[in-house]
Amino acid sequence: MSTTRSATRHAWWVAFLSGMVSYLDAGAIVTTGTALVLYSEEFGFGIETIAPLSSILTFSIAVGALIGGRLGDRFGRRRIFIITLTLFAIGAAVLTFAPGTAWLYPGIILLGFAAGADLPVSMSMIAEAATDENRGKLVSFTHILWMGGVIAVNLLGALFGGLGAVAGRILYGHLLVIAIVVLVLRLQLPESKAWQTTATLMAVNPEMRGLRALKPLLSRRYMSALIATGVFYALVNIAANINGQFSTYMFTTVAGATVSTASTIGLIVTIVSTVSLLLLMRVVDGSHRMMWFVIMAALSLVAFMIPATIGVTVLTLVIFGVLYSIGGAVAGEPMYKVWSQELFPTSHRATAQGITIAFTRIVAALVGLYIPSLIAFGPSSIYYLMAATSIVAFVIGIFWIGRMPKATDDDPALRAEGESVSA
Repeated sequence: MSTTRSATRHAWWVAFLSGMVSYLDAGAIVTTGTALVLYSEEFGFGIETIAPLSSILTFSIAVGALIGGRLGDRFGRRRIFIITLTLFAIGAAVLTFAPGTAWLYPGIILLGFAAGADLPVSMSMIAEAATDENRGKLVSFTHILWMGGVIAVNLLGALFGGLGAVAGRILYGHLLVIAIVVLVLRLQLPESKAWQTTATLMAVNPEMRGLRALKPLLSRRYMSALIATGVFYALVNIAANINGQFSTYMFTTVAGATVSTASTIGLIVTIVSTVSLLLLMRVVDGSHRMMWFVIMAALSLVAFMIPATIGVTVLTLVIFGVLYSIGGAVAGEPMYKVWSQELFPTSHRATAQGITIAFTRIVAALVGLYIPSLIAFGPSSIYYLMAATSIVAFVIGIFWIGRMPKATDDDPALRAEGESVSA
């Protein structure tokens, strides 16, 4: 009994320290959305600079995920997520002390790359520390940490938003401090035992370390899971990314509110979403998971249609924010995270997530470039876009991903590959 309790405590500790990248990822996205508005007053730029910088952040996360995921499968979870968090701290420092617009570009590139590279590796570390009985719960817990990042940034924005560029430096400085603290604590974590077992197999079969090691992902089973989770995440993330990066802009420039007001409303909405995540943690490992997914998907669609049909005002943005924060907590990125741990084996888990995260962030970056034009055409149009892309994502989740079998490390396809390589 004591051994079981110790293993459970260890799994939760791993989930916390590894999952803090979700806090930092959310913090980077929301901070950049707010800080760029604040920096624009001092550095003298407008939406024509804010939009590209936001897309650069998203694209950098994509590149980082693609590279970091593969390196995590090849060289281990612990080694990679220590390097990535170090890079994140450097990027946050550059943005905190940036003396002008030119410094924002390298800082955002470094911040995004590090967060993206850390995400698939850390999620895999959590999945491999968990059991079949609590894996979904632990992975879902990381999205509470993601919400924690949003709450912290919105709270700081509400408190210091009136300080202009100084507030932007406080927001990025907060990410710098958190990254350093988590980095120090991560140094104490041991490597994933599941990955160590896989590493032993790679040592016996050196050729499995190269591109041929990716062959199982091209099999019908894993390619189907790769395409399904990638398309689902890319489509459902369009709404989340637009909301995260342009929420402050919609409240202030379109609806006429102040940055402090926008941050205060964002803080309240995010707290509501966190409660919804607690619901997900209760149902995600049970038999009623998909029922709740369908309910929350419907609620998300209702949320999109309110500002789309009524118009963009402070009131409609508040109602949208509350409903979407509840629905998206279950029928959004948190479910993608759970599915990504279940549908891929240890040897390819981080690589698969790196590919799907990269694809998703590239799509988000490209879409983000056109959001200013859509806002100029009509602010309500972006909510129609959110609804359209989310409908397709929900259909994929319900009728495709929801029917896929879970992966195991003793999959015959993986053994066959190993045998063919060693032969």
